[in-house]
Amino acid sequence: MKKIAVFTGTRAEYGLLYWVIKYLHEAPEVSLQLMVGGMHLSPEFGYTVKQIEEDGFLVTERLDFLLSSDSPVAISKSMALATISAAEAFERNQPDLLVVLGDRFESMAVSQAAMIARVPIAHIHGGETTEGLIDEAVRHSITKMAHLHFTATEAYRKRVIQLGEHPELVFNTGAPGIDSIKKLPLISKKELSSAVGFNLDKPYFVVTYHPVTLEVGGGSISLEYLLAALDEYPEYQAIISYPNADTDGRRLIKILDKYQELHPDRVFLVRSLGQLKYLSALKHCVAVLGNSSSGLIEAPTFGVPTLNIGNRQKGRLCGETVVSCGESKTEILAAMKKILNPDFQESCRKAINPYGSGNASEKIVKQLLSHSLDNLLEKSFYDMECDE
Repeated sequence: MKKIAVFTGTRAEYGLLYWVIKYLHEAPEVSLQLMVGGMHLSPEFGYTVKQIEEDGFLVTERLDFLLSSDSPVAISKSMALATISAAEAFERNQPDLLVVLGDRFESMAVSQAAMIARVPIAHIHGGETTEGLIDEAVRHSITKMAHLHFTATEAYRKRVIQLGEHPELVFNTGAPGIDSIKKLPLISKKELSSAVGFNLDKPYFVVTYHPVTLEVGGGSISLEYLLAALDEYPEYQAIISYPNADTDGRRLIKILDKYQELHPDRVFLVRSLGQLKYLSALKHCVAVLGNSSSGLIEAPTFGVPTLNIGNRQKGRLCGETVVSCGESKTEILAAMKKILNPDFQESCRKAINPYGSGNASEKIVKQLLSHSLDNLLEKSFYDMECDE
């Protein structure tokens, strides 16, 4: 049996990995080792390891490394603790392969431990660019540590190859987050209201604003402008999710907590909705606002407009449903006017999601099960032909 370890450190990442984990869990030829850490183990961020266990998955290792601080020093210390915890977990479990997704510091720390432990790495969502974040360097660093690559578009596949990875080891599968949209029985708006305990009796926005980690203050001023813009639309409600545990994340949480206290009937602020409720919220919302990749990757499948603010997602492929703008209140309001235009809303319902149409997880798992792991560790650099 192949012993395949999967690492997850955040609620959003787990949602994207859900079907990969499920298919590996059900495969008779696989011994799944689920390694859970970071925000999943933090009550401050919803203690979402409980959701993973309720989904029927056995947690093999709990990697408890996240410090209760979001300063640059604390994030670096959390990375160090994550590397130590992962190294010990690999020593105990001896996996044949590690699966990681994305571009977060926890995944890089765990990948570093795998590299030293001589565990091959399969990386999902490589090749993308987010120029406003430290994630930009993290993602490409994981690519160079990884041995099998699963990208969300053909353009990203070519970029991974451009980084020196051999074409036969780089697979364009589409984005696995779309799989749950196709497979889960999403709930109605009325059922969603009951499930979250908040009466969604008006049109509403889904708002997620994460720290912009290359900016001083993490983008807190821009968040203030976004909330001020929301005040110009009192006829709309807002479902707002907590930001990730990144540098300056708690600064943003304080701003959001205060805003929710001022608008208890209009604003529902939540640490974590969970996959079913979050995707259902996307399905029924008027628009997605903020700077989360979900607005660019998953929301287009619903035909829902996205207002993408600032530099956090700069460089990432955007479809026709996405309107990007600067960080000032004036720019945000101008963009909100565009995404709420009935003609634009109608065009979004007809748009095609550039990140695929589903079944990415099946394609990924098929390769994980069929691909030989022999001789993966020794990597040569693939040089693309260049014009003289």
